[in-house]
Amino acid sequence: MYVPRANVVEHEEDVRAMVAGVGSAELVTVGADGYPRATLLPVLWEGDTVIAHIARANDHWREIVDGAPALMVCTGAQAYVTPSWYAGKTEHGRVVPTWNYSTVHLLGRVHLHDDPEFVRRAVTSLTDRHEQVRPEPWTVADAPEKFVDGQLRAIVGIELRVERVEAKAKLSQNRSEEDRASVAAGLAAGTPEERVVAQQMGTGA
Repeated sequence: MYVPRANVVEHEEDVRAMVAGVGSAELVTVGADGYPRATLLPVLWEGDTVIAHIARANDHWREIVDGAPALMVCTGAQAYVTPSWYAGKTEHGRVVPTWNYSTVHLLGRVHLHDDPEFVRRAVTSLTDRHEQVRPEPWTVADAPEKFVDGQLRAIVGIELRVERVEAKAKLSQNRSEEDRASVAAGLAAGTPEERVVAQQMGTGA
């Protein structure tokens, strides 16, 4: 991934927070025909490992060679930036549109786990992660055991052993403070996703 120096997210805790905040990633692998395959999956990144699960009916997992290189792309909030927000538009006109966004690339080796115990642990961990903020968290144990067993048979576990991390936050860091403030103000008046980008511009990540 191309990451200009100004857009690098350096601190590991910030990178992990970005992935945890999104909670999903595109798993990208290359098929036997040389073409890439991609599937959006819920993910949980702990230590040097990302766990996920994929529908058994999705042929993507059948084309994955165990231990092959893979990429997970975790994309955060993003927004179009109009040149109209820059002071330079009226001063000299030498401005162009751009796109603000944050993304994390996790690269490593992918492994399949088609066994009930791994899949149950993965589903339980992912569920607990997302339910913990709710007043009355739902747990896997709340559903009938036979029902859960049937659901688990319909998915396959995925494990990515992370070898390299690339993180980028493109938030108008190359612009003047005046321009950044006007872009943030413009985005803050927009859609929910644009407001998230505006907030990130204020925090720098």
